Amino acid sequence: PKVIGGKIGVLLVNLGTPDGTDYSSMRRYLAEFLSDRRVIETPRWLWMPLLHGVILTTRPGKSGKAYASIWNKEKNESPLRTFTRAQSDALSKRMANEPSVIVDWAMRYGNPSIKSVVGKLQEQGCGRLLVFPLYPQYSATTTATVGDHVFRALMKLRAMPALRTVPP
Repeated sequence: PKVIGGKIGVLLVNLGTPDGTDYSSMRRYLAEFLSDRRVIETPRWLWMPLLHGVILTTRPGKSGKAYASIWNKEKNESPLRTFTRAQSDALSKRMANEPSVIVDWAMRYGNPSIKSVVGKLQEQGCGRLLVFPLYPQYSATTTATVGDHVFRALMKLRAMPALRTVPP
């Protein structure tokens, strides 16, 4: 594999957001979120029929209406995406004097995905990765699932960056 450069990627990760308030976007987001075994610990044989039979047919419309009431219409995105990007931009500015540090952000559920941003950081020469889950306390449903997903993304890479995570 190509040798990875000496830059450090700082990856801020927040919970997630749908791409839109429409039925399809909400359904895709809810399916990803509610299929995570760290979020719903009910046995799969019981949970999956409920999820795909009842929840994912009724909940997207209701959730879409709720999201629409808080949606950032100017940027056509959820407030969480707006705020997470702003945090990343602010940290990038603070780190501007450190050219070896690249700051970016991802969502655990939805876009931009952890996998896509890890790949982007690697393409930019990041041989080290600092993952910063944006949660004030540890929870398996937040912090741990971010770790799971980062490791899944790294499993697909031929040249793996060194990895550190920020504790809660």
